[in-house]
Amino acid sequence: MDRETLYKFFEGTASYEEEVRIRQWMERSRENKREFLKERKMFDAMLLLGDEKTIEEKRRHASSRLSSLGTELIKMAAIVVATLGVSILYQIVSDKNEAAPMQSFYVPAGQRVRITLPDGTNVWLNARTKIVYPTVFGKSARQVTIDGEAYFDVAEDKKRPFIVETNKCDMEVLGTKFNVEGYSDKDDFEVTLMEGSVRVASHIGLRDTLTLKPDSKACLQKDGKLKVVPVDDYNPYRWKEGLICFRNESFLSIMNDLEKYFGVSIVVEHKNILKYYFTGKFRQADGIDYALRVLQRDIRFKYERDDENQIIYIR
Repeated sequence: MDRETLYKFFEGTASYEEEVRIRQWMERSRENKREFLKERKMFDAMLLLGDEKTIEEKRRHASSRLSSLGTELIKMAAIVVATLGVSILYQIVSDKNEAAPMQSFYVPAGQRVRITLPDGTNVWLNARTKIVYPTVFGKSARQVTIDGEAYFDVAEDKKRPFIVETNKCDMEVLGTKFNVEGYSDKDDFEVTLMEGSVRVASHIGLRDTLTLKPDSKACLQKDGKLKVVPVDDYNPYRWKEGLICFRNESFLSIMNDLEKYFGVSIVVEHKNILKYYFTGKFRQADGIDYALRVLQRDIRFKYERDDENQIIYIR
């Protein structure tokens, strides 16, 4: 693998196709993985010492042999790390204590994205969602961290359970399809199971644990206990298709969703409309103005946009 492409990957500027190619190359042999880790350590060492000029030079003059300067940089970085206790984006992920670099994605408000993890698991990330995962999963488990909402279609691997961590609950599966919603800045948390099985463990309060069956969801209550609720409508989880669906939802709940999907703040000054409930469906691509106009057909309200501050006032 050429160094220029690897450095683009380390910088987070590689294309999706380049990322896939790099991961496939790493999986072909242990030698490729060792080379990847060696280059990553070199890159991080230069970053730690602020040697951007050296990084650029390495990219222009790619070679398979580390220079003496690079070797010294690694030694110096190792001393700095040991002294300051700084982690350079590594964690232990295999039985032989090999370090794998971490990868993270953040989806801004108003957007959504689909990614494929190193084991072939497909993940759809909703707006304002962050995922962190290793570029190579370990031999005993596959572990990711989520802050936000994500839909998982997990690749089956009986030898390595798939673990999803959030700030409120952890989930463990082998191969299944489920939706997780757990924003760190929100009190609500729920996991909905479509196929397979999910073991859910709460971090807070009573630290409840249960195994979820298909067509049901677990909701976290304030005391830390998990409440199981049957699911007979999967339209709300079609957000990954670009659809905003709701059934018998309060006006305030719908406004919260619109804030998430379109990246705005909504201030409801017309308090009387908070008592109303709605059922409907919007395409995210149609925009927030279309969604609000549709709601206006059922109840009278006006809205005013402050585009400079990204605020919508409901009056």
